[in-house]
Amino acid sequence: MKKGMVKVSTTFERLVHWYLALSCLLLLVTGLGMMFHSFNFVSVPFGGLKNLKLVHNGSGLIFISALFLAVVTWWKDAASLDLPNDLEWLKKGGGYLWKVDHLPETGKYNPGQKIFFMVVVVVGLMMIGSGLLMWRPEGWSRDLINLMYALHALGVVLLLPFIVVHLYLGTVGVPGSAAIVLTGYTTKAWCLSQCPKWLRKKEKEGSLEYYTGNGD
Repeated sequence: MKKGMVKVSTTFERLVHWYLALSCLLLLVTGLGMMFHSFNFVSVPFGGLKNLKLVHNGSGLIFISALFLAVVTWWKDAASLDLPNDLEWLKKGGGYLWKVDHLPETGKYNPGQKIFFMVVVVVGLMMIGSGLLMWRPEGWSRDLINLMYALHALGVVLLLPFIVVHLYLGTVGVPGSAAIVLTGYTTKAWCLSQCPKWLRKKEKEGSLEYYTGNGD
């Protein structure tokens, strides 16, 4: 890592990011292993489908705590709109879909990231609620449990496209983004391009942190 790189995320933020990401990944893999016969091979390392279900349910409990931490960590910045700039940014596709000469400036998170965050929160709550009822169906009507299975499957369908786009933009789509979730730092040029309002605010406050190469 080069000296002078800008600190964009804290160690705690990165831990929450990976905690949430890994719990989602484990839930997705184990869920697919139970849902489709063609993915039943996933259960082999776990000793069978019965154990796979235990891992899936346990991962669900981890996901509940991860989603709670994510909301506490990012709600203030990612769940607030900056109108009319955010709306104008969305109308222009964030500059990702076609060439845009004058894209509205964004804060720490652009409207696309805010939408992804809210989808994770809303769909995550839906998955938690439906999953808990599927886990403990006793005392509930068969129709309600069937509805929970349908909502659980719908949640996967809704989340998957957002996760794919998130992975693309976090790696090859927007170079420099992956470094943030790995080290917490990126270049000042990246900040000027992706979060200029946040950069200027931090500079004005005098709270912008740079990598000095002294172990920070």
